[in-house]
Amino acid sequence: MKTITIIGAGMMGSALAFPARENGNDVRIVGTHLDCEIIEDCKKSNRHTKFTKDFPEGVKFYHIEELQEAIKGADFIIGGVSSFGVEWFGNEVLPQLEEGVPVISVTKGLMNTEDGTLLTYLDLWQAKLDALGKNIPLNAIGGPCTSYELVAHDQTEVAFCGKDMSILRMMKEAMSTSYYHISLSTDIVGVESAVALKNGYALGIALTIGLNQKEFGLDSELHFNSQAAVFGQAVREMRKLLVMQGAPDMDNLVIGAGDLYVTVYGGRTRLVGILLGRGLTITEAKDELAGVTLESLVVAERVAKAVRVKAEKGLVDASEFPLLLHIDEIITQGKPVDIPWEKFTFEK
Repeated sequence: MKTITIIGAGMMGSALAFPARENGNDVRIVGTHLDCEIIEDCKKSNRHTKFTKDFPEGVKFYHIEELQEAIKGADFIIGGVSSFGVEWFGNEVLPQLEEGVPVISVTKGLMNTEDGTLLTYLDLWQAKLDALGKNIPLNAIGGPCTSYELVAHDQTEVAFCGKDMSILRMMKEAMSTSYYHISLSTDIVGVESAVALKNGYALGIALTIGLNQKEFGLDSELHFNSQAAVFGQAVREMRKLLVMQGAPDMDNLVIGAGDLYVTVYGGRTRLVGILLGRGLTITEAKDELAGVTLESLVVAERVAKAVRVKAEKGLVDASEFPLLLHIDEIITQGKPVDIPWEKFTFEK
């Protein structure tokens, strides 16, 4: 049995308490400074406000002010914040964690630099640890997994990535269940980038749903040819981006493709893509989804900026990313949806 502390009481972090606790571990959930009401509700009802199922018996809940108590004796930490909480986690949580205790993050995203480099969130946290002179092994979870389906015990396959395979095996043994299946990889860039890229590209696929609703009506049957065409182009561009970043194992593209599939069929990214496809401007779509976290917009914009910088330096060919750059034009320049279909074709 391991002691596992989950920091962040969002849906995904909280969902991981199910396989963790059902596997016999001591599980503690710590809410961030934004999760006070969620933690209070969990203490009262043993259920997350967004779930329809109680937590397994024995999960413990803590407010952020109780962080030191919650991390005491932990075998590893699960970082359960959204991409908008990455900086907070790096500044407020990492300095308080015990030396040598591994962290595994569920946060998906990339950060671009002025020279066109794309950094994983683990890169950002490692820089913070280096500045602190602290040794904390950093790892991440990637793959197609929605929180509510994990809670429902739908068969789920993900990947844990990190530098130390022995640490990854320890965490896999602690978290694996009959419904939560875990692959292991030391290719952090490949896994982390693949699952981050899918957010922006899922928006691109969802555009076709909105376009068809605009042409054939909101109640029209779904059209899959157009979705499949954009899906194929998305995977093609994702592979090129992994190559651009120097990812050593292209097999991890499969993890991103699977995550792309599940994201297209549910969630916030699908909603904003559909609204844009129907003809709403990006401002109108944001207003329509007021209060909804739209990580896909941030990822698409950052990656597009990196590609444009690399292209200016002659390091990549911008024409190889027509879908990404059109998505960026829609969300940063307010251009109407006009999917560049013919640019997806090729000769070999």
